Amino acid sequence: MKKQFLVTMLVLAGGFGLALLIANSTPERDVIAMERTLRTVRVMTVAVHDEYLQITSQGSVQPRTQSELIPEVSGRVEWVSSSLVDGGSFSRGDPLLRIDASDYEIALQRATAARDRARVEAEFSGDELARLEKLFAQKLASQSQLDSVRRTAQVAQANLSETSAALAQAERDLARTQLTAPFDGLVRSEQVDVGQFVSRGASIATIYATDYVEVRLPIAADELGYLGLDIAHRGTLAEGDRPEVTVSAQYGNTRLIWSGELVRTEAVIDERSRMIYAVARIRQSEFADTASIPVGLFVQAEIQGRKVENVVRLPRSAMRDSDQVLVVDDDNRLRFRTVSVLRLEHDDVLISAGLEDGERVCVSAIQTVVDGMHVKPLLP
Repeated sequence: MKKQFLVTMLVLAGGFGLALLIANSTPERDVIAMERTLRTVRVMTVAVHDEYLQITSQGSVQPRTQSELIPEVSGRVEWVSSSLVDGGSFSRGDPLLRIDASDYEIALQRATAARDRARVEAEFSGDELARLEKLFAQKLASQSQLDSVRRTAQVAQANLSETSAALAQAERDLARTQLTAPFDGLVRSEQVDVGQFVSRGASIATIYATDYVEVRLPIAADELGYLGLDIAHRGTLAEGDRPEVTVSAQYGNTRLIWSGELVRTEAVIDERSRMIYAVARIRQSEFADTASIPVGLFVQAEIQGRKVENVVRLPRSAMRDSDQVLVVDDDNRLRFRTVSVLRLEHDDVLISAGLEDGERVCVSAIQTVVDGMHVKPLLP
């Protein structure tokens, strides 16, 4: 038992000594103070400036003037212009179609003969009336004879007026056998060919003018104020009050751009969409070096609104809640700032008050912020 006790004590003493040896042989470590890591945030410098508000919309191009080509006389078509086809172009005054004029030429001859006969009768009646008036003055003719001749002269004069009107009508009918273009334009559709009998008043083609085109643009009612227009205004805008409009369309890899002006607003606000429709007009002749804008093309439109002064444009990511931003002060600390929002756009926000030129605004998305938090600003 003594022997076992001694062995146990020796083992314990050896282990204790080994532990002391290991503890005393461990090298001392230097204690390093931890540096505080600052949050890096992106900031942008405030630039106060003036700018024009922009309102975006979209719509389809429509002709300003579209007409049905309707003959005013009936007859068989004897000639059709090569321009009178779907998509055909023509200039003002170009002949488009001719109707057989034989019957109308004969009617003109008859009207001319009737007018000439009535003129001769009116001249004879006038001379006879002058002769009877002289005889009556000399008491060589009775009152009844004078009245009878005067009535005959009046009837002859009326007959002359009637035949002259009939002659003018016959001349117009003959001229109407040829249909001419009332303006420079294009043919939208046609339903006539040579040999076909056309009736007076029946549409044979649809044509439209190409000097102007129009785009009907929906605008939210609350955005009319950005255009500087009264919400109660309807109809055509005065020349000096027409906002500029830029329309564009993607054609393959090319973006085509045209400019015009807003010329009128329509009468009512749509009850379902709460939109009011405004009409932009684009003058085709102004684009000699650019492709003409085709009717039916779907385009994007930017309308230049009123000018606003001393505003700041920030990305929407800079806004916190609805009316606050984070300003980085001279000590690189975040400060909450209440601002006045003029307008929210797609990716930007316009601030009308609350920021000074040259201040730095945090545009990073930070979940947790404490007023006065120290940060490391990073300019773009």
